[in-house]
Amino acid sequence: MFGLGGQELLLLVVLGVLLFGRKLPEVGRSLGKTAVEFRKGLKGLEDEVSESSSPRAALDPEPVKAPQRVTPSTPKPTFDDAPAAPSVPPKV
Repeated sequence: MFGLGGQELLLLVVLGVLLFGRKLPEVGRSLGKTAVEFRKGLKGLEDEVSESSSPRAALDPEPVKAPQRVTPSTPKPTFDDAPAAPSVPPKV
């Protein structure tokens, strides 16, 4: 574990007992809770990243289609520049 031998681990345990004394179990519990919360946070971040990548694919734009010619269903009206011939001759 981290390249530590038996003597180094024993020295660390003795130092821990000397420094923390009776509070050593509380320190261990708080360190354990901190590690668990840290892992939960990382898991939540991983979930958010994987979820955000999925909907992003759904937002991709549709491929551009070539323009299509639209023909009108009724013929275009034609306009004459000449006025219509009167059916009744004007009175003078």
